[in-house]
Amino acid sequence: MRWQQRLPLTGVVIAIALVHVALGAGFALLLLRWWSPWTAVAGAALCALPSLVWSLRRAFAPSHALFRALAGTVASYRDSDYGFGVSWQGGGALGELVAAHNELGETLRAQRLSLVQRELLLDTMVQNTPVAMLLLDPGDRVVHANLAARRALGGGRKLEGQAFSALLADAPPAIADAFARGGDGLFTIGDGETEEIHHLSRRHFRLNGRRHELLLLRQMTTELRRQEVQTWKKVIRVISHELNNSLAPIASLAHSGGELLRRGQTARLPEALRTIEERARHLEGFIRGYAHFAKLPAPRREPVRWRAFLDQLRSQVPFVDIGPVDDAFTASFDAAQVEQALLNLLRNAHETDGDPDAVAVGLRRAVDGWRIDVLDRGPGMNEAVLANALLPFYSTKRNGTGLGLALAREIAEAHGGRIALLNREGGGLCVSLVLPD
Repeated sequence: MRWQQRLPLTGVVIAIALVHVALGAGFALLLLRWWSPWTAVAGAALCALPSLVWSLRRAFAPSHALFRALAGTVASYRDSDYGFGVSWQGGGALGELVAAHNELGETLRAQRLSLVQRELLLDTMVQNTPVAMLLLDPGDRVVHANLAARRALGGGRKLEGQAFSALLADAPPAIADAFARGGDGLFTIGDGETEEIHHLSRRHFRLNGRRHELLLLRQMTTELRRQEVQTWKKVIRVISHELNNSLAPIASLAHSGGELLRRGQTARLPEALRTIEERARHLEGFIRGYAHFAKLPAPRREPVRWRAFLDQLRSQVPFVDIGPVDDAFTASFDAAQVEQALLNLLRNAHETDGDPDAVAVGLRRAVDGWRIDVLDRGPGMNEAVLANALLPFYSTKRNGTGLGLALAREIAEAHGGRIALLNREGGGLCVSLVLPD
């Protein structure tokens, strides 16, 4: 190595060749005493060739060893083993190659260590989350299951490699029924005091070019019961407010009517009775709205022509069409329920402070179905109202029940769709109802 440091490899080869040429020439001159010139040259060459080959191999041996070491470390890197390095005392191009190779090894080692730490952190988070997580391969076998999934479906045993259908066969019937229905949804295990509410979520994705499925089971009992209590408190407050607003004037007017009869002043009785009737009908409509919301049946899907549907809707609440609606446009949904949802949205649009003639409906094809936009030119909604507008019993109106948008959302989600609210540029609101095919 030290000799290679003093003299470049090319210079070493040239020096060895010159030395052997000189030796061969001297040997050939010696042989001329006995042999002819050509014979002497051939003999000298044959005698010097083995020595030349041996010297060249000795000169190239360190380089060959270096190349073998480099090939070995590359193979180790391919196998994710970064514990090797190469030492080279020479300089020049080979020295630069070795330095770059060692720098690459250090970089790979650092990246590998960082990746291992991230994998450990991710595995710790996945294993300790209360959400049961299972990853299934295309053959419906469990590839990965965290601790919560093992407790929920395997009694704490490892689930990797097992057929998911076999796990469902031993699981509670409610879990098996939830998976049989497909898609996301809530289901209940047990009853009475032992009742537990869970949410199932299913997602498909491709891993290494193969389709896998991720299953998430989350216990929602405590959270839902807390929300349920808050909802009931709000329902009671709203109903109490509406009942007091209606019953108090009814009681007062009934008392006043009795006094008028006692005094024989019957001329004012019709006005009092009309007010009583008005408040009673308002209360009746209020109670009917709550009952309708609480007893919304499952949608009955039937083929519907959009043009005829929108014409029927316009006969009840006026609006302007945005874009043409072809007579051939059809969809499958519960016409009565969707009509009720759109009537609520259109009435809300007309109750804004904007131009009633600017209330419009737009229908267009979406990627996953049909999108119906209800637009107005009112003041729109601030961020707080947008965040709560779809919640049941939430209303910014003095006499509002907070059920119009909530009922529209319930109908959309019962059809597998969704509803969204967005402020428009230039003022106004756009409420979008998306219905899947």
